[in-house]
Amino acid sequence: MASVPEHTMASVPEHRRHGPVKTVEHFGTGFNAKIAVLITERVGTMICAYLFAIIALISLPAALSSGSVIVIVAWIAQTFLQLVLLSIIMVGQRVQSSASDARSEHEFKDVTVILDRLDEHTEGGIKAILDRLPPR
Repeated sequence: MASVPEHTMASVPEHRRHGPVKTVEHFGTGFNAKIAVLITERVGTMICAYLFAIIALISLPAALSSGSVIVIVAWIAQTFLQLVLLSIIMVGQRVQSSASDARSEHEFKDVTVILDRLDEHTEGGIKAILDRLPPR
């Protein structure tokens, strides 16, 4: 009968207890990490992106009235793109992270079902298959 490596069997109950690791679990616990997460959660919202767009648009007339191409390009690059896109990119990363966590959770459940069905001590699982194989 085929045997499962001991380290594999020992790790299965551990995974079943805790489930897949989520993105939010990777945040640090120190003071600086908590401040960084707090700021990221506030700045990484569409409301903040709209607010930054309004702030950026306030300075647009001054940039246009200067008539200088360099000032207009600087306004686009330094004011609008950096200020507004920062929040939008952070929102997108949060959405992608949530989707990744959902895929991880789904895959974890699938693997758990497969492991349960392959348990060699369960009737009808891998034991039934191994019993049908010719002896070596």
